[in-house]
Amino acid sequence: MANVQLPDALLVRNYVEGDENALTILINRHQSKIFGFIYSKISDRDISNDIFQDTFIKVIKTLKSRAYNEEGKFLPWVMRIAHNLIIDHYRKNKKMPMYRETEEFSIFSIMSDDSLTVENKIIQEQVEIDLKKLIEELPADQKEVLIMRMYQDMSFKEISEITGVSINTALGRMRYALMNMRKVIDKHQIILTN
Repeated sequence: MANVQLPDALLVRNYVEGDENALTILINRHQSKIFGFIYSKISDRDISNDIFQDTFIKVIKTLKSRAYNEEGKFLPWVMRIAHNLIIDHYRKNKKMPMYRETEEFSIFSIMSDDSLTVENKIIQEQVEIDLKKLIEELPADQKEVLIMRMYQDMSFKEISEITGVSINTALGRMRYALMNMRKVIDKHQIILTN
């Protein structure tokens, strides 16, 4: 019973010092939240299990090499590892899921037409290709926040925990990403309207 009350930081320290049981407690304590997060982004139980296991393989390697130094922030650190593995999974499979449209960026509303004609489908595909090119032109920190928000349907609180920045910084990066995309769209207006 005493073990259950131990804070994450102490369990991490105990594990690094050789107490294998400390890691079991940490995994049991956080597995539903971590697996739930992975599954919400992947929607495939087998792949989610693989990513969950890969996440803890990375956690164990980092802890064993004594490279972990985020005292008191164990869960956000593990969630960041899981998030990066999710992104790697999508990069390997060359697809980013599109989870929803939002008023935050009007070009996404073009893609919500249910009655697409053949011509409109071609236009929609071209818009998606152009949009991905635009996103690639963004600075890495802005691109990361935009993808998490628009394609992975994450809240700014989740983004802030996973990226290790404040909610205000995450909001700011999203705002700048949208402003930069609008500038690029204005600059390439001819390309987008062809």
